[in-house]
Amino acid sequence: MMTSRTRKFALEAHLFATSGWLGAVVAFLALAIGAARTEDASTLSGACVAMNIVVRYAVVPCAFASLVTGVVSAAGTKWGLLQHYWVVAKLVLVILCTVVLMAQLGPIERIAAAAASGRPVGPELHRPLVHGAGGLVVLLMVQALSVYKPWGRLRKSAV
Repeated sequence: MMTSRTRKFALEAHLFATSGWLGAVVAFLALAIGAARTEDASTLSGACVAMNIVVRYAVVPCAFASLVTGVVSAAGTKWGLLQHYWVVAKLVLVILCTVVLMAQLGPIERIAAAAASGRPVGPELHRPLVHGAGGLVVLLMVQALSVYKPWGRLRKSAV
């Protein structure tokens, strides 16, 4: 178990990372909506380039920071990493979100490059919109799991 001070620091780091992830996904989604709705080529180009920047320099780092700080925080508290269903569900959802996020980096970069060069983006432009909205829903589910802590324990603690 962690000391009270260390546990609070780990929780604060986790809250910072997850809040950042959620905020970055909202910003990404706003850019994706703007890109999908605009008729203006310069707005489209700017939004697509900004989506790529937000995902690379905000969403990805916050996702990994959230995963690492969540594991550290859970492992050092009474909740444990693999003792409660809600913690395991959060872990699985965060890993899933991170894997999907990493798989979307290439398509987002290609969309940004196409838009920046003036080439038509086409129907691929809806892909970030769908993934951004899906990511937001999953992150809100993760947040709800943290608040409501549903279900019970996976196993009885030996302590």
